[in-house]
Amino acid sequence: MVELNLPEYEYKVKKREDGSWAIWDRLRERWVSLTPEEWVRQHFVEMLISDKGFPAALMGNEVSLTQNGIARRCDTVVADRTGQPLVIVEYKAPSINVTQKTFDQIVRYNMVLHARYLIVSNGLQHYCCRIDYDTASYSFLEDIPHYNDL
Repeated sequence: MVELNLPEYEYKVKKREDGSWAIWDRLRERWVSLTPEEWVRQHFVEMLISDKGFPAALMGNEVSLTQNGIARRCDTVVADRTGQPLVIVEYKAPSINVTQKTFDQIVRYNMVLHARYLIVSNGLQHYCCRIDYDTASYSFLEDIPHYNDL
């Protein structure tokens, strides 16, 4: 797998009987297919937990939602301490450039969830923006804040 612009961590991978690879997802507590996007997700989630103080108990991967009658899945959703969505994270494989289309996708999810922070990463580039619902505006942040600062 590609080296990412994220901290290294100890991860568990295994080769399946069919020859494909799997990686352990600590949030879903199961083995998942090791795709380039999943490689980014597992590194990013670990960085949020280990380096940014995000409580694993308030995080979920592949969170289902319904938008205009269509079932969708958010890559990662982080709740606040009351259980309300606080952060949505969208991942792309390192070979996929983060574009306006990527932001359009996460904004559509946020129309349902109303999170205050949106993060997009392809493992090489990371973007974090804060939504201010009072002024109907948003601002990009220099870095991903620590959970306690959200």
